[in-house]
This record gives sequence, structure tokens and C-alpha cells, in this order.
Amino acid sequence: MMYIHTFFIAFTLLLVGLLCLTSAPDLISTPFGKRISLGLGIFWSVRLLIQFFGYSSQTWKGKAFETTFHILFILFWTYLSVIFVLIYFA
Repeated sequence: MMYIHTFFIAFTLLLVGLLCLTSAPDLISTPFGKRISLGLGIFWSVRLLIQFFGYSSQTWKGKAFETTFHILFILFWTYLSVIFVLIYFA
């Protein structure tokens, strides 16, 4: 069951990425696209909060490789959160 859930989460993220690549002008300039962007901004903001409050620091603290990726993903999710929310308010 977890493999199926993981597949569909990854598939959804792939489709969202394709939406951004193929329909960026619509996401930026139409009211519906701006609402989608706000939803994506909220999604990535919640994911960013989960990174801080949902995962134990024991999984990465004191481990160079894990700490590096922990920081990189924090930066990535912050970027996505800010960009999508800014699109909504632009």
C-alpha cells in the first residue's frame, strides 16, 4: 500500500511540475492560475513547516550528507513557497 501511495504522490508532483513548465504564463496572468499558484504556495509552505516540526532532528543532525540535504531542501521549499505566493499577489 505504501508503494502505491508513494507512486501517486510522486506522480502528482510530476504533474504539478509539468503544469508549471507548460503553463507558466497562464499561472501568472489568469485569475484561475493565480488561485492555483496560491494553492501551490500553501502546499509548499506546509511542507516547509513539516520539515521543521514533523521530522526529528536526529535523522540529520551530526551527519554531513543528511544535514547538507536538509538545508538544501529547506532552501528549495522556501523558494517554492515564496515564488508561488508572490505570483498570487502580483
